Amino acid sequence: MKKLVLALAGTAVLAAAAVTYTVSARHDTADAEPAAQLSLAPGQLLFRSLPTGRVGAVPLTGTDAKPQLSGLKCDRFAVARQTAVCLAVKPGTLPPVTDVLVLDDHLAVRHTQTLPGTPSRARVSPDGKRVYWTLFVTGDSYAATGFSTRAGMYEVDSGRLVKTIEELPVFVGGKRYFAPDVNYWGITFAADGKRFYATLGSKGKTYLVEADYGRYRGKALRENVECPSLSPDGKRVAFKKKVGDGVWRLSVLDLATMAETALAEQRSVDDQALWQDDHTVLYGLDNAVWAVPADGSGAPRKLAGDAASPAVTG
Repeated sequence: MKKLVLALAGTAVLAAAAVTYTVSARHDTADAEPAAQLSLAPGQLLFRSLPTGRVGAVPLTGTDAKPQLSGLKCDRFAVARQTAVCLAVKPGTLPPVTDVLVLDDHLAVRHTQTLPGTPSRARVSPDGKRVYWTLFVTGDSYAATGFSTRAGMYEVDSGRLVKTIEELPVFVGGKRYFAPDVNYWGITFAADGKRFYATLGSKGKTYLVEADYGRYRGKALRENVECPSLSPDGKRVAFKKKVGDGVWRLSVLDLATMAETALAEQRSVDDQALWQDDHTVLYGLDNAVWAVPADGSGAPRKLAGDAASPAVTG
């Protein structure tokens, strides 16, 4: 098992000329459409434009509007409060490495952390004080066997970096769990900034882990829960449940009763869902961003085409 690395890294202070620094500039690409000056103003659906890789935005109240596309290019993107995170694989690197870009409310880069692997998942804590990510260290996908992941965190205010949570002490069935093949992915934090959830994968099984960030220990709550996403009220987790080889059903788990509700989306969803509010779950599927009621009723509704990695500003 790999050693947990805790390091302190100061937040980068950018000069005025660096405020316009974006991933697209680093990738040395040019798009025909001018870049929009996006911010994290409330009431927006932000997403990754699949044709361009650029972060786009439409109003939540009118998602049929033409998207505004920024100059920022990401493979994964997430926001909360006045903080955003962009995961962007560096081109031409073997083995692959990823830049974790911590952004302010105008999508200017505050801090960059370069880590081994390719982007998988990204999130920002509800208070905007932590960003966290999952990287594939081999570039494989969840549908493959033998993949390895690194799930880590960065504290925006202090600059504290946790490169991997693999040595998080976890109890399964009341006993401390040890295994050489432990992997974590899909971190999601509660509003208090202390309680968080993640998937633990080991020996062909997956577990929903509930952990305390301050005490730095956790426990497995149940099996067959992947890519958890905690609801704004902190009472439920949206997740993908494996129902076959490479097939997942989007579901919601009540944390008090452990009652499970399958959502109306019948297709296989390989994504970490996002709560738009306490009643609606968003996700990426078939080159689009979709919404579905969190209580199992209704039907999926397309919010944006040619899009992935949804994020909502509140």
